[in-house]
Amino acid sequence: MKTLIIDDERLARRELISQLAAHTQIQIIGEAANPEEAIRMVRELEPDLLFLDIQMPGMNGFEMLQQLERVPRVIFVTAFDEYALRAFEVNALDYLLKPVEEDRLAEALLRLGQDQKEEEDDEEAGFSIPPSHLLGQDDQIFLRDGERCWFVHLRDVRLFESEGNYVRVYFDKYKPLILKSLNNLEDRLDRTFFRTNRKFIVNLRWVSNVENWFNGGLRLTLKDGTQVEVSRRQSARFRELMSL
Repeated sequence: MKTLIIDDERLARRELISQLAAHTQIQIIGEAANPEEAIRMVRELEPDLLFLDIQMPGMNGFEMLQQLERVPRVIFVTAFDEYALRAFEVNALDYLLKPVEEDRLAEALLRLGQDQKEEEDDEEAGFSIPPSHLLGQDDQIFLRDGERCWFVHLRDVRLFESEGNYVRVYFDKYKPLILKSLNNLEDRLDRTFFRTNRKFIVNLRWVSNVENWFNGGLRLTLKDGTQVEVSRRQSARFRELMSL
């Protein structure tokens, strides 16, 4: 797994690289001493995994992730336990406290392997890997709403709802608002997401029922019971897409 180490402390990077040498599944392809350098390297090298410090000068780790179009898997490495737990609710793979203990590192890498296995199972079940310029079911995105942050796989997002200049993202029990237009979001998602009308984009993996509705439209029922109407124009596209 191609891995990038991001930490402003050289000794911390050296120590972590030394510890990771015992884990042959990890291929370290680079290290960055600041967020600006890290952003460039992520875009150029396309790593699968980041070991990421939180507190760095100029831009912290969370702010850095907001600059990325696609977020790889992330394991945080931080000396600020209380800070991280109090200010953020993060669905990252794990976070490790400095100095990193061998058993905690092994535990984080075990969790990484389990996450990778789940993704491989999805592919065997028939889910395709999306083109590099589009985001699909297996991609992970970073969301921030106020002081709360999440890392979310798009397969867990059931619905996007337009609210003015914002989009509300529905996953699990959460529904944060992000500053993005639905049109812009539609351009970034692959064909497993469908624009039903001016207000909604649905994850087709979450659709459990399709029924005819008024004026030649359709109504979709999602697995959580949410019902979304499809405009007449989009219903024609939906029928063609789903071969109905």
